[in-house]
Amino acid sequence: MTLKTRTGRFGALAAAALTCSLALAGCGGGDDAEETGAPTKLGKKEGQVSILAWPGYVEDGSNDPKVDWVSDFTKTTGCKVTTKVYGTSDEAFNLAKSGDYDVVVASGDLTLRMIAAKQAAEVNTDLVPNYEKVYDFLKDQEWNTVDGKNYGVPHGYGANLLMYNSDVVKEEPKSWDVVFDKSSKYKGKVTAYDSPIYIADAAMYLMAKQPDLGIKNPYALDEKQLAAAVKLLKDQRANVGEYWSDYLKEASAFKTGDSVVGTTWQVIANTVDKPNVKVTIPEEGITGWNDTWMISSKAKNPNCGYAWLNYIEDPKVNAEATEYFGESPNSDEACQYASEGFCETYHAGDKAFSDKIWYWRTPIAECLDGRTDVKCTDYSAWTKAWTEIKG
Repeated sequence: MTLKTRTGRFGALAAAALTCSLALAGCGGGDDAEETGAPTKLGKKEGQVSILAWPGYVEDGSNDPKVDWVSDFTKTTGCKVTTKVYGTSDEAFNLAKSGDYDVVVASGDLTLRMIAAKQAAEVNTDLVPNYEKVYDFLKDQEWNTVDGKNYGVPHGYGANLLMYNSDVVKEEPKSWDVVFDKSSKYKGKVTAYDSPIYIADAAMYLMAKQPDLGIKNPYALDEKQLAAAVKLLKDQRANVGEYWSDYLKEASAFKTGDSVVGTTWQVIANTVDKPNVKVTIPEEGITGWNDTWMISSKAKNPNCGYAWLNYIEDPKVNAEATEYFGESPNSDEACQYASEGFCETYHAGDKAFSDKIWYWRTPIAECLDGRTDVKCTDYSAWTKAWTEIKG
C-alpha cells in the first residue's frame, strides 16, 4: 500500500556562516522567533498539535480507513492532531513562517532554510527516546544538524533512480547520459523531476563527465559550474516530454509509453508494475532525500510536538508511514513490522547504498564543498535558473 501523490552532503566550515549565507539565499528576514536552545525536560501536554507535512505522512483514516496512525497517537497522548499538507518545499517554507504549525516535516532542500531563518527549534534528542533506534548513518547529518546542534529527527529516506522502458531502451543504461547527452535518441519521451533541486542531478552528471569543471558537490556550484549545469538542462529540455511532480502522472506516462526514460522513485516503478519498466543506478551516482521532523521555533504546543516526534519514530509507526509513502524506514526494528521484502526493495539499513546518494541540500552562497576562494550560487539563483530552463 502506498501513497498516490507527492508534489516534491554542510560541514563545520559552512555551518559557521549558515545564517548570513542562507539569508542571501532569499530565506527572508524580519522573523521574530528567537533561538532559545533545546529544552532539558518536557512539560504538560497541551492537548493539541498542528503539523505541516508532505501528503501521506500524517494519515488519520480520512483518505483511506485502513490507513490511520494518527488516531492511536491522540488516544495514547491526548494530543489532537490538525494537519496541513503542502506540495513543494518552497510552499512549506512560506507556510512555516506563519507560526501556525508546531511540527514541520522537511526535506533536505528545506531544512537549512528553516534553521537559518530561525523557524526551527533546536531539538533535544534525549527527549525523543525512539531516536536511539534510528540508523546511525541518518543521525547528525549536515541537512539537519548545525554546529553540533540537532534540529530534528530523521523520518525515512529514498533515492532518485533512473527508470527506463526496456522495449525502447534496449540495454540497461550505465550512465545518466541517456537523459542528458544522448537524450535526443528518445526525443519527446524523456522525463525529469520538476524542481530547481533537479539541477543537482545535472551537476552530479557533470562532476563525473567534465571533471575540469571542478565540481566536488552537486549542491555547491559557483557561477561557472551552475552555468554548465543550466546549459545541459536547456539542451535536455528539447527532448523532455514532461516534467513530473505528481508521481501518478509519471507512472501513467510509462504505462502508456509516453515516457520511456527518466528520473524516478522506487515507489513509482512499483506502481507501474510492468516487466519492461525497470530501474537502475547509473555509474555517476544518485540524488535522494532524507526527511526530518522539526519543531517550529514558534510552536504553541511544543510538548505535544515532542510527543509526535517520538511517536513517528516508533518502529511500528515509522514502518507504516514509510511503507505507505514508498521510502525506506529509518531503523532495523521498523523493518520487523514492514511487509515481506519491502525493506530489501528499498535498501533499508544498507549504508553502502545510502553512501551513493547525494541527499538533497539547500544550495547556499557559502560553498558546501569547503571552498573559500569563491562564492557559490544560492537557492534563489537555482530557482531563477530553473525558470529559465523550462522556458
